[in-house]
Amino acid sequence: MTRALLLLRRRLVGSVFVLLIVVIGTFLLLEAAPGDAVDAYIVSTGGDAGMIELLRHRWGLDQSALTRLANYLWALLHLDLGQSVTFSRPIRDVILERLPNTLLLMGSATALSFGLGSALGIYAGARPGSFRDRFLSIGSLALYAVPGFWLGLVLIIIFAVDLRWFPIGGIESIASGKTGLDRAADIARHLILPVSALGFIYLALYLRMMRAGMAEVWRQDFVLAARAKGLSRRRIVLAHVARNALLPLVTMLGLQSAQMLGGSVVIESVFSVPGLGRLAQEAVASRDTPLLLGIILVSAVLVIAINLLVDIAYAFLDPRIGASEASA
Repeated sequence: MTRALLLLRRRLVGSVFVLLIVVIGTFLLLEAAPGDAVDAYIVSTGGDAGMIELLRHRWGLDQSALTRLANYLWALLHLDLGQSVTFSRPIRDVILERLPNTLLLMGSATALSFGLGSALGIYAGARPGSFRDRFLSIGSLALYAVPGFWLGLVLIIIFAVDLRWFPIGGIESIASGKTGLDRAADIARHLILPVSALGFIYLALYLRMMRAGMAEVWRQDFVLAARAKGLSRRRIVLAHVARNALLPLVTMLGLQSAQMLGGSVVIESVFSVPGLGRLAQEAVASRDTPLLLGIILVSAVLVIAINLLVDIAYAFLDPRIGASEASA
C-alpha cells in the first residue's frame, strides 16, 4: 500500500505539469485559428458593428490573448471553467451533463474489448498454430482494419434499420417516463450498437497482443519446468502463461485510453449519443473557445486518471516495477 501511495504521489505531481501544458498549448492553438465566437454568432444570426463590439466586450474577446490566458488560468485555480458562450451557462454544468454518457460508453467498450479480447487471446494462444489460433488471428486482423465509423454504420443498417432489433441512436427513449431498472434496460439497449462498434476494434488489438504474449511466454524456462512436473495444460495456460502475458495488456489499456476517448467522439456522432464528443462538435461549430478548452481539460484529466489506475494495477501485478518506481 505504501508503494502504491508513493507511486501515486509521483504521478500526481507530474500530472499537474501535463495539464498546464495541455491548457496553454490548446489555448494558443485556438487563438491561432481564424475567427471567434462573435464571428460564428454574427454569421448565423446577423448583426451590425455595434452588436459585434458589444458581444466582444461581454465575452471578454476585446482583451489581449495574454490577458485572457492569465484570467483563465487564475479561474482554473478556483476550479472555475468559465461560462459557455453557446449555452450561456457555467461550463462545469454543461460538461457534467454530458460526461456520464461518455464514461458509460467508454467504460462499456473497454470492458468488452479488454475482457473478451483477452479471453479470445488466451483461447487462441493455448494451442499455438492450431486452426482456432489461425482463424482468430486472421479474423482479428480483418476486424482491426475496419474503421469504427464504417462498422457503426453497418451495424445501424443491419440491426437497427433492417432487423429493427435496436434503436438507431440516442442514449435512451425520449420522454419514455421510465425509471429504475426499466430505464437502465432502455439505456443498455441503446448502447449495444455503439459499444459494439467502439469495442470490437480494440477487441481485435487485445486479442492479438494476448496471443502474441502467450506465444512468447510458452518458450520461457518456467513453463518448460511446469510441463516437466506433469501439470495439466489447462493449469499451465491459466496459472502461468496467461498470467504473465496479461501484463503488456494492462500497459496497453492505459495507452489506449486516449484513443478510446477519441474513438468515442466519432461513435457519438454516428449514433447521436449526447456525450463530450458531440459537445465538442457544437463548441467547434460555434467557436465556443472556453467550452472547448473545458472539454479538452476534462478529457486530459480523464486520460491521466485512467493511466494512474493502470500504473497502480501494474505495480500490484508486478512488484518489481512498483518497487523501482517508488524508490526512484
